[in-house]
Amino acid sequence: MPILGAHMSVSGGLHQAIAAAVAIGMDTVQIFTTNPSRWAVPDLKPEVIADWHTAFKASGLTHPIAHASYLINLAAQDDLYRKSVDGLVAQWKHCESLQLCGLVVHPGAFTTTSESEGIAQIARGIVEAISRVTPKHCRLLLENTAGQGTCLGHRVEHLSEILKLATREDKSVREHVGVCIDTCHAFAAGYEVNHPDGLDAFCDDLNRLLPKSSVRAMHLNDSKKPLGSRVDRHEHIGLGHIGIEGFRSILAHPLFADVPGYLETEKGRLDDNGLEWDAVNLQALRSVSYRR
Repeated sequence: MPILGAHMSVSGGLHQAIAAAVAIGMDTVQIFTTNPSRWAVPDLKPEVIADWHTAFKASGLTHPIAHASYLINLAAQDDLYRKSVDGLVAQWKHCESLQLCGLVVHPGAFTTTSESEGIAQIARGIVEAISRVTPKHCRLLLENTAGQGTCLGHRVEHLSEILKLATREDKSVREHVGVCIDTCHAFAAGYEVNHPDGLDAFCDDLNRLLPKSSVRAMHLNDSKKPLGSRVDRHEHIGLGHIGIEGFRSILAHPLFADVPGYLETEKGRLDDNGLEWDAVNLQALRSVSYRR
């Protein structure tokens, strides 16, 4: 069975996300280590770090990760670029203190420059962040995007070029940076991951263009919008355009055999029986989990 979990709230303390994940029967968890809508990233207090480690050790969970702030844009210029790198460094240091496996970040949008300049800027930001963090536990995970506006990362080629440029500057990028694949984003970007042939073509691109074992995490989300819409709208598993059979194929693909998956679907409860949507989505994924 694959390792499955979800992004969970840290209301009341980071360790509360662990308790919530365990209560639903998850195998792993994703969190924010700081407010994702604010630039300020205060240091984690020693007691916060201690509570996290105590709870996690007792939980039975594995592969904990965090998602970086949505404000970060490594493809930006001037002040926004500087704030983005500083914010990324601070949050990556949080993840090191918590000994998380990964920190997921959206590559960024090039806005007023160009695709090539944006890709080069992202690579520079990654290299600087590594030099300032000197990671020992946590990989930075570049997330593929749906491709809205000038957002980079909606093509596997974008992720490949970012990693190549960064690695030329710092060979340690190979051990400190990976990729997180979001199923909704891939579908919205035009990859037909809902059908076996399209999924194989997408995975062939990942294998051909990215360094070996780059894919370290998956965001398992269905899509409210159709194939190639370039619009990022998550839907509950099996209720969107990817569909339950699409997830059967995704979870069975050999490329993702050892890759943990994290739901990022809407929270809440079903009206008819009161079950939490996280539990419903988790069960839907487990019902179609097998390896081919």
